[in-house]
Amino acid sequence: MLIRYKKSMEKIAMGLLSFMPEEKDVKKLQHTMKAYEENENWHLYLWRENDDVLGAIGVEINQIDATVTVQHISVNPSHRELGIGHKMINEIREIYEENYQIIANDLTESFLNKCE
Repeated sequence: MLIRYKKSMEKIAMGLLSFMPEEKDVKKLQHTMKAYEENENWHLYLWRENDDVLGAIGVEINQIDATVTVQHISVNPSHRELGIGHKMINEIREIYEENYQIIANDLTESFLNKCE
């Protein structure tokens, strides 16, 4: 199930986001985390199963365009190919789809297309 990111989960979230190629640099990753913590339009969620956090998905809400852009999606490598990424996308759709169109950025587009 998706849970909303809290500061107490920072190390887990950073570890998951660091699996994304563009987030390998520590300074870039710290900047990304700061944006999720401070920008009210950036929402970070973690995927938890059986008390283990296995994935992360970050979105940017654009109320003017009524879009939700999936900015980041990452799953712990030892739990990939189990459908966790698809489950995260489906829950994001359930949370936002009534009022927003779910779209991808350049980094998440190929994965989002697989989920169609």
